[in-house]
Amino acid sequence: MLRNADRNSEPVAIAAISLLKMAQLSHRGLAEFAHGVDAVFEMLETSPALKTLPLTIEVAREAPPLSAVLRDPADCLIVATARVHELRLLTADQRIVDSNLAHIVD
Repeated sequence: MLRNADRNSEPVAIAAISLLKMAQLSHRGLAEFAHGVDAVFEMLETSPALKTLPLTIEVAREAPPLSAVLRDPADCLIVATARVHELRLLTADQRIVDSNLAHIVD
């Protein structure tokens, strides 16, 4: 996706909390990355098309009501970030997809 975005000069963003979640899942052995999480971080860090979106007051305000559907506080922040910035969300998390709380990338 990043390569296509680079080629097409399309902006792509990631919620900062997603970086922590990726690192934690990798550390616990719950997520595998083809070349390791450090290689993914290197690619994300050097991609000119990618912007990391911080946790802001607006995102923090948007997130708490989402916990009625999403149990994971990180997921609430990820969805809230997408909503605040009016972005489509790329996720494999079926709970987020089924929640209809964010516009999802097909």
